[in-house]
Amino acid sequence: MIATTGLVKRYGRLRAVDGIDLDVRAGDVYGFLGANGSGKTTTVRMLLGLVLPTAGEVRLLDRPMPRRAREVLPRVGALVEGPAHYGHLSGRANLALLDAAGPGGSRRTRRTRIDTVLEQVGLAGVGRRPVRDYSLGMRQRLGLAGALLRRPELLVLDEPTNGLDPQGISEIRELLLTLNREGTTVFLSSHLLAEVEMLATRVGVLDRGRLVLQDELATLTAPTGATVVETPDPERVRAALDGRVLSLDGSRAVVRGADPAEVNAALVAAGVPVTGLALQRPTLEEVVLAAASTSADRVDAPGERSRR
Repeated sequence: MIATTGLVKRYGRLRAVDGIDLDVRAGDVYGFLGANGSGKTTTVRMLLGLVLPTAGEVRLLDRPMPRRAREVLPRVGALVEGPAHYGHLSGRANLALLDAAGPGGSRRTRRTRIDTVLEQVGLAGVGRRPVRDYSLGMRQRLGLAGALLRRPELLVLDEPTNGLDPQGISEIRELLLTLNREGTTVFLSSHLLAEVEMLATRVGVLDRGRLVLQDELATLTAPTGATVVETPDPERVRAALDGRVLSLDGSRAVVRGADPAEVNAALVAAGVPVTGLALQRPTLEEVVLAAASTSADRVDAPGERSRR
């Protein structure tokens, strides 16, 4: 669905994007992660042909971009850097203008499609209200509605939950999961790691313009081979399982061993009270921080400055 090879964007001596190779497959919910200033939005803009790369190649839907943009973009929905709307017009009128201006929109089905997307993003009751009266979250929802107008095969979204309250974030999450189940591939650029962890099947991590990690989320957050023990007496865990305790932190002990039942049996036999057991799994936040920390140790080539 999305493939880049050696993608570079320079601004003077600054490499905003530094030779990245993205691999987004059909059916993915791909979380594109990185701190502010890491190059995420620049990358998204290059994917859509809004910014030309300094070097490298971009392919969307197995077509080169931006050379085949006329063929590709009608099949792609996008929300980048916040939506732009005419404040004096209603949400419905803004969507109608957007649909009429873009390639591939059918006038015959426009009204039905607008009704559908307003319902999907939770704006069915306010579609005739002027956009100047919308909150930031409502404008973000309207931008997402615009991305959904053509029933796209691929959604490219840059911080789609910006400005939404927790309920709104949950609703958009469920919408994206539903669209993905129905066959839409989702490329989601975000800094909300906990939210991406609930959505993504695969992730890529960008750090100062370089792709430092790209893999299946299930692989990155797989069990580590250790068990987390919750106990009011962690020192007794150390005494009972001498040599197997990897760390103690408050009422939490991490013990070598991937069978919680076996760990529990050993502790119960030693008279150690246990209030909870779970396999240890790294969170997405821990994975991203580790990848960024490793990247921070690199030495840049003379004359190059990393994006900071």
